Amino acid sequence: MKIDTVLFDLDGTLINTNELIIASFIHTLDHYYPNEYTREKVIEFIGPSLHDTFSRMNPEKVDEMIDMYRTFNHEKHDELVEEYGTVKETVKALHEKGYKLAVVTTKRSDTARMGLRLTGLEEYFPVLVGIDDVEKVKPDPEPLLKALNQLNSTPEQAIMVGDSQYDVLGGKNTGTKTAAVAWTIKGREFLEGYNPDVMLETMSDLLPYLGEDALG
Repeated sequence: MKIDTVLFDLDGTLINTNELIIASFIHTLDHYYPNEYTREKVIEFIGPSLHDTFSRMNPEKVDEMIDMYRTFNHEKHDELVEEYGTVKETVKALHEKGYKLAVVTTKRSDTARMGLRLTGLEEYFPVLVGIDDVEKVKPDPEPLLKALNQLNSTPEQAIMVGDSQYDVLGGKNTGTKTAAVAWTIKGREFLEGYNPDVMLETMSDLLPYLGEDALG
């Protein structure tokens, strides 16, 4: 069955929020655990939900820590978010060719839309499934299935594109094809260990994989 549906992770996949996320974690953790968490350690927290990460550190202050993280994150959002090369051109091409597109993220929907608006991508994504829309997050299939249902699509018609093991495993658990991005902050070799169907060197590599003409 031909793929006609593309589900994208947001952070680290469509938009470069790595420095924003790292800065937000360091700002929060330095308040509760001064000088205890390095940049390298913080990178390990990219992927899971904030609730999962902070609940392992301090179950009694999870909500408080999330609030501090999100306040800083929103304040610095437009300053620290950057674009990835060929992302907008690829998404626009997919949209024009009639592909069904959605964002599936562990971010809250309102924060996710901030990033899509900032980078000019919002118009291409009629469906966005955030952490506030589901009971379980990737790698559980619930968020992917919810997006597919809203797009009137099936796992056999879809591919999940992301920068973390949770995206690849989420796709595998749902029954979609999976694409990993080589620009992941976790390292290309790390993601290859989860056996995605394709590794994208740049987002435009997705087009020929789907049988479409490459960007000119």
